[in-house]
Amino acid sequence: MTFQFRMTAILGLALLFSAGASAQEKIGYVDLQRALNDVSEGASAKKKLKKDFDGKQRSLNKDQEELKTMKENLEAQGMMMNEATKAKKMEELQRRLMEVQQKYMQMQQELSQKESELMAKIMKKMGVIVEQIGKSQGFTMILDRGAVLFAQSSGDITADVVAKYNAAYDANGNAK
Repeated sequence: MTFQFRMTAILGLALLFSAGASAQEKIGYVDLQRALNDVSEGASAKKKLKKDFDGKQRSLNKDQEELKTMKENLEAQGMMMNEATKAKKMEELQRRLMEVQQKYMQMQQELSQKESELMAKIMKKMGVIVEQIGKSQGFTMILDRGAVLFAQSSGDITADVVAKYNAAYDANGNAK
């Protein structure tokens, strides 16, 4: 959570309590990070991301081994090569190194984007469930645990959110 978001939440709470209505207010919180990890769709998404990451990592490992072999060959045979051939091999090694670095950065970006997309879908559905719980249980406000400095555990509705989410959606995110 950003500092600005936390400060806004704290200021909102201060205003709420300063209005004198604190005795009637019911405030809860959700540990969204834990909820994302605990819902079956979140666990499934993490597995898919890990599988994708592992495949990309194997490809990168293969590329790194290829680079290592190219470098070792250049070092071993470099003394016997003329300057033009040696320069050509060095250029080829540098070009290949740049390609692998670009591939790595692209893979990281793709994985990050895919994770963001998957988590955003879950968060959207989770927001609806949090709102339903808030209304049905009479909460005035429900905050993210990351924005709360202190709260009694009685205000934690994370388990309720996870249970209702898993009851409403399967591991693939389809409504039951």
